Amino acid sequence: MNGWTGRILRVDLTNGTSCYEEIPQPLLEEYLGGRGLGVRLMRDYFRLDPFDPAMPLIFAVGPLCGTSAPTAARLSVVSRSPLTGTIYDCSAGGRFAWRLKAAGLDVLFITGKSATPVSLSVGPERVEILPAEQLWGSDIPATVASLKHLGSIAAIGPAGENGVLFANIMMGEGNSVGRGGLGAVMGAKGLKAVVVNGGGRPGIADPVRFDKARADVMRLFNASPVIFGALGIAQFGTPVLVDLMAQRRMAPTQNFRKTFFKHSGNYSGPAIKEACDARKDGCYGCPIQCKKSMPDGTPLPEYETVSHFGALNNIDSLAAILRSNTICNDLGLDTITAAATLSAWGEIRGRFPSAGELPGLLEDMALRRGPGQLLALGSRRMTEELGRPELSMSVKSLELPAYDPRGAYGMALAYCTSSRGGCHLRAYPISHEILRKPVPTDRFSFSGKARIITIAEDTNAAVDSLVACKFSFFGASLEEYAELLSATTGIGYSPQRLKEIGKRIVLTERFYNCCNAFSRKDDILPERFFGESGSSGDGIEILPIDRQRFEEELDKYYRIRGLNPDGCFDDAGFLDKQP
Repeated sequence: MNGWTGRILRVDLTNGTSCYEEIPQPLLEEYLGGRGLGVRLMRDYFRLDPFDPAMPLIFAVGPLCGTSAPTAARLSVVSRSPLTGTIYDCSAGGRFAWRLKAAGLDVLFITGKSATPVSLSVGPERVEILPAEQLWGSDIPATVASLKHLGSIAAIGPAGENGVLFANIMMGEGNSVGRGGLGAVMGAKGLKAVVVNGGGRPGIADPVRFDKARADVMRLFNASPVIFGALGIAQFGTPVLVDLMAQRRMAPTQNFRKTFFKHSGNYSGPAIKEACDARKDGCYGCPIQCKKSMPDGTPLPEYETVSHFGALNNIDSLAAILRSNTICNDLGLDTITAAATLSAWGEIRGRFPSAGELPGLLEDMALRRGPGQLLALGSRRMTEELGRPELSMSVKSLELPAYDPRGAYGMALAYCTSSRGGCHLRAYPISHEILRKPVPTDRFSFSGKARIITIAEDTNAAVDSLVACKFSFFGASLEEYAELLSATTGIGYSPQRLKEIGKRIVLTERFYNCCNAFSRKDDILPERFFGESGSSGDGIEILPIDRQRFEEELDKYYRIRGLNPDGCFDDAGFLDKQP
């Protein structure tokens, strides 16, 4: 077998047992790996409570992982989110994914709950469940320092141990399995860390064809102004978007009451590079190196983090934003939900947190002490507890990222149709609506967006299952990655076949969610976006979203997907017809 190893390791923490199984070839061919394979393996478990010991925590790599395919040293972690209740996957890059594949695995499937804290160590033909009482309570840096001699690490911090509903799983190199609270799922299992190591490499069916396909991808990367241009993400990282969002008048400010923050230049990509002497960093083996770090290796924040700890909370201090990012990484908190929850809390109180208050509040969240007991629930539950549910800027309980939907109507629709909740990465219409020059005017129109979002969701589901980075597709396309996949596996894949696989994955996720009582009522933005204007200026008018046009386009999306008007399935046997 080329590309895949064809093996899954199942670990039951309740009984302290493990076993290897073969993955049927048809599942690999039709779900690829990563998100798709993980979602397929959830078929018998998706109705369980996220904290049920039988709920799986699935680490899955893709068929290109372990090869030199650009941006493919990634994995997806799949389970059910305690924050949203939806089926959930998160992607992360780094050596952990590469070493999991090198250990001879496509999937690590963890169930059960240990009676005492443990770590899991996995190598080729070797599985050890190690006591971890001495690590319980440790932050991420201390945990990584203690275990790094064993291999690459995925660990939780105090936030995951304490069941914070938006706790991350952090990789030893600083990458995060962020959003949705999968760190809390890991903590509920009594699992402090997973360590993997191995030295194997997957076979490639046609090395000559593979090398040509790789060269084509790199040529397109090098030609992309978004990737390697003078103001591209390779140069400044994702905070390069700060100035662009200010220009587009769609930077979420003061809990989305406004869409422009006059001090955002304090934490733009160029400002961070100058102030922090930022160096290029990134996922293992990635040629883009979009992440940035301090000279001492401390990771610098991404765009969502700087914007939400900045404009969303009315804070202009770069130092405070940097400190908040480090605290979240060390304690295992998702920066987007943490910042958005603080912002909603600030609006309820009539005062946003000051720069000086942020460190203490974040620590309170992770430790669930004082106000952190309430903040640890995320914005939707917190605002409900305080009697102001309308101030949670979330969809399906997932807080919106740093693109105001009033400034990009495709994004508005994508937030609502996303299986995860308020997520920009499912359809990722950024290149179409935000990055084009001149400034696109159709970003303020719903016309055609249902079809655009449908195609984009299918495409990105395939990308997440390969598993490749979405930034690759600012240069390359599914055509080049289908060629890489075909050369690797020896199986013919076309862009259209990959889109069909993506469609199957998207519909499976929606079926799971519908079975768990999600429907049209959950595919909706907060009322603020339909009733309040954003910050107009510079010749750009940010109006409330037309609810009728939104609903009409949502209807079109449902029809394209073959769903009923409630956004669900008339065919109860949908899963029985899938591989």
